[in-house]
Amino acid sequence: MKSIAVFCGANTGHKSMYAEAATALGQLMAEQGIKLVFGGGKVGLMGTIADAILAASGEAVGVIPQSLVDREVAHTGLTKLHVVKTMHERKALMAAESDAFIAMPGGFGTLDEINEIITWNQLGIIRKPVAFYNVGGYFDTFMQQVAHGVAEGFIQPEYQKSLVVATEANVLLEKLGRYAAACAKDWVDAERI
Repeated sequence: MKSIAVFCGANTGHKSMYAEAATALGQLMAEQGIKLVFGGGKVGLMGTIADAILAASGEAVGVIPQSLVDREVAHTGLTKLHVVKTMHERKALMAAESDAFIAMPGGFGTLDEINEIITWNQLGIIRKPVAFYNVGGYFDTFMQQVAHGVAEGFIQPEYQKSLVVATEANVLLEKLGRYAAACAKDWVDAERI
């Protein structure tokens, strides 16, 4: 994996563990030579992970719509900043620039972005691994909803099993790396990785 898109909050949340986790992930990605692709904002966990990777001499590439640049939320110290017209263009470019995807704690935007990537995988538009950095159990209820969707017949079990979930940055990147290598060959079950 040369690049990972990280979807995360434009806020930092109420607990310091979220920013600490974003910092840890950014530092680890820089150490491993993995480029960050993200929403291009200087605020919230987005800004935290970008600052961490840049401080560790890593690469951070932002993709942001002009409307958010106009609201002065663009991070100005990035390796590269792509300014696009729409959110749809933003998501498509982030997908094209990334070998894998990680969702960190965030709100509706984060859930929208990661769910779209999961859907693209289901439809065969892309074949790239998806992971959840489950800081403090943040995604536990989301995973329960996915399991409920499987139980009710709306989500195929193989798509549930394809999601990588971990609570620590080093474990997350290790599992994601193994999964990405296996995924390049065929659709795999992340639970076995």
